Amino acid sequence: MHHGWILAGKSGLGKMDFALAAARELVAESGIPQPVGDHPDIVVLTYGAKNDKEARAQADGKPFERARSIRVDQVRQMQRRLTTRPTLGTRRAIIINPADDMERNASNALLKSLEEPPQGTFFLLVTHRPSRLLPTIRSRCRIVRFPIISESNLRGMLEESGAGDTGSIDAAIAAAEGSYGAALRFVEQDLGKLAMLIDGLITKGDPMLTVRADLSRAICPRADRDRISATLELAQAITAHKARSTQSASHRAKLIETHTALVKLAAEAPSYNYDTGLLTMEIGTLLSAAAPASEHAHG
Repeated sequence: MHHGWILAGKSGLGKMDFALAAARELVAESGIPQPVGDHPDIVVLTYGAKNDKEARAQADGKPFERARSIRVDQVRQMQRRLTTRPTLGTRRAIIINPADDMERNASNALLKSLEEPPQGTFFLLVTHRPSRLLPTIRSRCRIVRFPIISESNLRGMLEESGAGDTGSIDAAIAAAEGSYGAALRFVEQDLGKLAMLIDGLITKGDPMLTVRADLSRAICPRADRDRISATLELAQAITAHKARSTQSASHRAKLIETHTALVKLAAEAPSYNYDTGLLTMEIGTLLSAAAPASEHAHG
């Protein structure tokens, strides 16, 4: 059995559930009873507390804010455990989720363990964007790719779950792009009206600024991070779909430019103290600029 595995695919396809199940199979040994809950020989690295204050809240069992990356000290702490024997048997599994959000120093530190893995240790790297992993990490692992779910199957799964009405399900499927987990999150956000407004902005523009105002109200003036994130993902998905389907090269170029700007805005939004109203208007302006005949987004 190879010691390093990359579980690659879109977020929301069940990669982490698979990693946990696979880890239990890897560490289980005949004649050794296995615990039902947390397993002492399965180590999971994910986003830790943002700072010391949040770490104290975590230790006290209170809600805490997480960091935006997996840090080098987490990897080094895991490596210190690798110098000791597993608790129950002779094997141990390390899960890193998501591995593509490791800091550079964390990736370099992990590489040392992948180059000289302790006997009986298996690494399962859950990643939504494998291209962000260091090439040297990718070269030392085997890849299992998780395919996206077809729209018809995704619709059936959502309808079976009883999640949302037809409009919400349609919008969720458009935004999720084959991810059941993402679709469920989008249904919770009730994106039906947002999808119609986004489509209208991309198709017809907004010379009188009225649709942008409607979009801002639909997003909600005091929208939380999840709502903003869902809106940006939906806007990216609809823009990408339009770019793939248009027959006009000039319009496709506009849509690609808008998609690139939306991706950049999505990456910046969590890191900056944006005024929500201004942020939602910026989203609307970028979308209206993608219409076949419109002004430039910043013109």
